Amino acid sequence: GLSQYSSDPRTEWDLSSYSTRQQLLEAIRNLRYKGGNTFTGLALTHVLEQNLKPDAGARLEAEKLVILLTDGKSQDDANLAAQTLKNLGIEIFAIGVKNADEAELKQVASEPLELTVYNVLDFPLLSSLVGKLTRVLCTRIKEKSNKETTDFPVNTGPQLSPTDLKISAVTSKSMNLTWSPPLRPPKKYRVVYYPSKGGTPKEVVLDGAVSSLRLSNLTSHTEYLVSVLPVYDTVVGDGLRGITSTLPLSSPRSLRVSELSHNSIRLSWKAAQGATHYLVLCSAAPDGAED
Repeated sequence: GLSQYSSDPRTEWDLSSYSTRQQLLEAIRNLRYKGGNTFTGLALTHVLEQNLKPDAGARLEAEKLVILLTDGKSQDDANLAAQTLKNLGIEIFAIGVKNADEAELKQVASEPLELTVYNVLDFPLLSSLVGKLTRVLCTRIKEKSNKETTDFPVNTGPQLSPTDLKISAVTSKSMNLTWSPPLRPPKKYRVVYYPSKGGTPKEVVLDGAVSSLRLSNLTSHTEYLVSVLPVYDTVVGDGLRGITSTLPLSSPRSLRVSELSHNSIRLSWKAAQGATHYLVLCSAAPDGAED
């Protein structure tokens, strides 16, 4: 499977899209470069929420590997998103090109770093990594597959997935989330939220017994995407997703002018709810007399 990212991650093809080497090579030849910003944290969250799901071809019993290829420093918190994947047993390999930040690559990648972090000066040099990386990936899959793992049911429907996400009590700075828990309570929930037009994803981790959350310190008059993901010991169940907009900030009303003199005006208005200060701007009308 492959996703490409800038400020908005995009799935190019799922794990189940192609079944032969030839089909995959043809898809790679037709791939078009996506320019833009470098929101690596958002991209890793996208991979977890969209690409490592059963309906995208991810098999619960299969080992999960993510290879990150980047040519720049992330403009959001890549480490937080990477840690979430690693906590779920997903192994991350980080490959940097040109202006990639090596310290960030080492933060994002799984241990041992001598096997999972690579850095080259330019794109053509990536070909020199293919042989070694292939051997390392295959070896890691075999090693992990030989370890004992907990058996989980393949069904990720009501048994592992919450339902009925409701968003209520929306204000200019906050909103309430509630949902119905799955039949099998998760170990914890990850709640990820961010502005739909781009921005740094924020995350709240809750105990699996909790099924509600109040999000605060939001930006007013902004559309937010919200995801609620149930996390088990070795798998993430299907998440809930919602979208809603915070309210605009309230405005002062009923502006009145009184007590005019040759050099002063008194202004009064009805207060705006929640305002702590007011900024008053005054200028002469375009065809007015001298100040």
